[in-house]
Amino acid sequence: MTDKIEQLFKFISNNREYNKALQERYYRSIILPYKDEKEKIISLLYHIANTQSQPKIDKLSEFYKSIITEENSLKSFKEFVLNINPNGKSNFESVYKGMLNQKGWGPKTSALISKSIFHLHNGQYSEDLKIWNDVPKLIDENDSFYLPVDAVIIAIFTKLDNSIKWDFDKINKTLETKYKGQQIEVWDDLWFWGFITQNGSGENRVFEWNENKYWVLKESDKEKIKIEEIKNKCQEFLKIFK
Repeated sequence: MTDKIEQLFKFISNNREYNKALQERYYRSIILPYKDEKEKIISLLYHIANTQSQPKIDKLSEFYKSIITEENSLKSFKEFVLNINPNGKSNFESVYKGMLNQKGWGPKTSALISKSIFHLHNGQYSEDLKIWNDVPKLIDENDSFYLPVDAVIIAIFTKLDNSIKWDFDKINKTLETKYKGQQIEVWDDLWFWGFITQNGSGENRVFEWNENKYWVLKESDKEKIKIEEIKNKCQEFLKIFK
């Protein structure tokens, strides 16, 4: 299994441009319509909360009320962290743990917020996507970064070793034994490749190129030549599991 994990990491490391292009379009659609930092981060929070299959509406409404009515809580990264995690440092682990303590948020969505804030400020995406000026551009070696694990990623690890009952914690703990900070962020690309190479759900998932799933990703590149290129890359990805 260790060998397969290393092969996966090599594959996603060598093919980052595909998911990055998709992520850039996604961020642009939810950040650029807004002018100030408060509107931008609120838009991001709403979009990510709604990635849950069954969002807890009542609990989320309490969270939105509390954070939106706190006048200074969204003006800087430091103030945002202090609001959700009063004893935390201004880093990405504090964002994750702070969001996890908010009503209506779970491990996956908390990790997505941490990851998205890093993406928007790490210098790899368009400058006009930045929300604040005080976000670290790098993940410090003493910081902790979490992979936003969902059913797609759990299915991949189950494919690697079905003797283990994989979940958010087990996958992150497995990865952090070898990969740290910036490398964990690279693992975020695994979702893109896993999503478009899975058909079905639960134990009935089949691993194969799924063009329909690619097309339902609103931000995916719909050029015929690009789809063919990604399809061929998916065949490389799928060979790792054989």
